[in-house]
Amino acid sequence: MRTGGGLTRAGDSVTVVRGEEELFHRVGHLFSTVTDLACAANDLATWVADRRSDELTAAAERRAGDVRIRKIYRAGLLLDAVSAQELARTRDRFGAQIRISTEDLNETIIMDGRIVILAGDLTAGQRGYSVITQPETVQGVISLFESAWRSATDLAVYDAQVSEIRGLAPAVLDLLGSGVKDEAAARTLGLGVRTYRRRVAELMAALGAESRFQAGVRARELGLV
Repeated sequence: MRTGGGLTRAGDSVTVVRGEEELFHRVGHLFSTVTDLACAANDLATWVADRRSDELTAAAERRAGDVRIRKIYRAGLLLDAVSAQELARTRDRFGAQIRISTEDLNETIIMDGRIVILAGDLTAGQRGYSVITQPETVQGVISLFESAWRSATDLAVYDAQVSEIRGLAPAVLDLLGSGVKDEAAARTLGLGVRTYRRRVAELMAALGAESRFQAGVRARELGLV
């Protein structure tokens, strides 16, 4: 059944929302009262970051000590110094626990263990979101999040691991995209071939890529090249 304002009712416990504007109006107010927030995202450009009002930000800061905030982000973000700094600021400003995963993540928000927001694909320029309150489905999503959380790495630990490759990442990605052979690429960067190949492997791991081609694709998705 189609309802006004871009909502599609899929049942009493699932509502499909079309577009960030409608989603924000529907659930944005909940961020001022939430006490347990869990989030998984591939990048920083989420609807929450884009649409959080000054009032919600102020409320979150006032209640920072009373709210448990856990966020998982994809490892490729740490290859960008600006994004790495922003994650650290978020952690420090809101007292958030942030972990990093090399696995693909579907954008997910869990509020107080009762409401789940799952991001869908873009259709005609608008992203669809499923707002779920059905207890069994919510519990299933929570179980998946907890599994991902346990296998992820603390932000500070992962940041230290990729600090060296972060500075080399743009040049390495450019060389990979140009199809330069390892020996020539190593000379260009002033590295030994073994060191260069190790850096490439570290870069692929950070991007969650299984091939050099896939690394290039994911780097473009993250705006690294």
